[in-house]
Amino acid sequence: MRVIFILAFALITASNLYSAETPPNVIIVLSDDQGYGDLSCHGNPVLKTPNLDKLHSQSIRLTDFHVAPMCTPTRGQLLSGMDALRNKATSVCAGRSFLKPEITTLPEVFSRQGYKTAIFGKWHLGDSYPNLPQYKGFGESVIHLGWGITSMADTWLNDNFDGKFFHNGKLKQFKGYCTDLFFNLGIQWMKQCQQNNQPFFLYLPTNAPHSPHWVDEKYSKPYLGKGPDKFFGMIANLDENMGRLEAFLTESKLADNTIVIFMNDNGATAGEKVFNAGMRGKKTTYYDGGHRTICFIRWPAGNIGSPRDISYTSQIQDIYPTLLGLCKLSPPANMRFDGISLAPLLQGKNNSLPDRKIIVQYGQNPKKYESCVLWNQWRLVHGKELYDIREDPSQKNDLAGMKPDILNQMKDHYDKWWNDLEPSLNDFVPIVVGNDQQNPVTLSSADWSNVYCDNMGDLRTGKRINSFWNIIADKDGTYEISLGRWPSEAKAGFAEGVPAFKAFDGLIQAGKALPVNSVRLKIGDTDATREVRQTDKNVVFSVKLSKGKKYTMQSWMLDKDGKEISGAYFAYVTKRND
Repeated sequence: MRVIFILAFALITASNLYSAETPPNVIIVLSDDQGYGDLSCHGNPVLKTPNLDKLHSQSIRLTDFHVAPMCTPTRGQLLSGMDALRNKATSVCAGRSFLKPEITTLPEVFSRQGYKTAIFGKWHLGDSYPNLPQYKGFGESVIHLGWGITSMADTWLNDNFDGKFFHNGKLKQFKGYCTDLFFNLGIQWMKQCQQNNQPFFLYLPTNAPHSPHWVDEKYSKPYLGKGPDKFFGMIANLDENMGRLEAFLTESKLADNTIVIFMNDNGATAGEKVFNAGMRGKKTTYYDGGHRTICFIRWPAGNIGSPRDISYTSQIQDIYPTLLGLCKLSPPANMRFDGISLAPLLQGKNNSLPDRKIIVQYGQNPKKYESCVLWNQWRLVHGKELYDIREDPSQKNDLAGMKPDILNQMKDHYDKWWNDLEPSLNDFVPIVVGNDQQNPVTLSSADWSNVYCDNMGDLRTGKRINSFWNIIADKDGTYEISLGRWPSEAKAGFAEGVPAFKAFDGLIQAGKALPVNSVRLKIGDTDATREVRQTDKNVVFSVKLSKGKKYTMQSWMLDKDGKEISGAYFAYVTKRND
């Protein structure tokens, strides 16, 4: 009996020494458009996720954890520790998908303090310098552009299978299915880090199970007739990859001292009608179904105790300071976090964190009270609806008239927060042009200010919409601005259509012809119009821009009568050598 006790004590002591002396590795897996209810361990009656269920059983589960109701704001909040309206990445498009340049991102902190860093998957915080991951703290990156495959900004005719992705800024075709590829790259990279005895920070933000729902039939077939079969198939494939990741960590003996975090980026989408865990709302809404999400945290050697549920109301902004606390890293100087460190709670050092109110808000043109305020069990939605989710998790009973004191306290908190941020809401982060790191710069309608024109369907149907780009010149001089209705890779004229595209497991509609007769550009002192022939693929304007000056740039495609059809969906801005 004494021998067993001594052996157990030795193992515990070794584990404590291991975690104290060896920096922990970190893996964050963030799925795209998976809902809280899209797990069998959360009660889904159709979907089977055995590997995620296993992770659930091994993890601390934050059961009242919240993100933004849409993907870019969630990603910006994760990497900045700030509310979306403060860090400026408030929307998936609309000129609002970029972090303020002065923010020190989470991977920058890890990189500066001895970690190797990598991202494989979905970025969605800007598609050009200095907003790409290689300029935001990631030493290795393989990503697609925009929100994903078939987005306006992504590579023309890209596919979930054998897709084209940017490896440290260089476009390259990769073999295999997208989710398999990102996990394969992550595992290969971790092997290199281990061989070189380097701690690592790995970010695996998958584009699955976001549309297009293209997946091998072997994953979707079990769900035929039971729900969104291809959507569930993409999650089944993701679950399989989580199993492969776990097997690698176990076989390589990295599992004990690796913090694994699994999250999803917004509320329910395609799986909502099958199972939404009893919640009201889905992606884009301010009810819990729009922003309450999965958060599993596992670290066997980290002295964070046994797997359990923690019901403290928390938010994705908390992950940044929490990881700094767990990994004993110094925070950036002069950084203001909206999140707080959950490390004392996870480690059992403090069973009660501050009572606080937190705010969920995002949007392509944020407006007052388009929000949710959370305070323990209370939810103030749109500044006027009040719900107690402990008694009413489906948010059916509005208690605003019965609990005026609660409502007013929450509203007062929101008003102070809003008044602090509202004056700067239209201070856009401009897109840099003319920098040597990236010249030319490709702009798409995805970044037109305050409007949504971000999908391949918008382009192919010729969506009649227009707005301006916000840009800033990195150098004085002459810039060529080439406008096109189609991306240059399409090799199609302004007034021409394009054929449908047959992907591995799907079809993209044919592109509509438009009666474009001329194109107008307005930027700074330039306001010029050029006639175009039907087959002209682009029209080029030459303008003078000043270093450090911010400009609004807008284009128009016009018919033969000079009436506006739409903006030109693409622009290529090149700084010439004067």
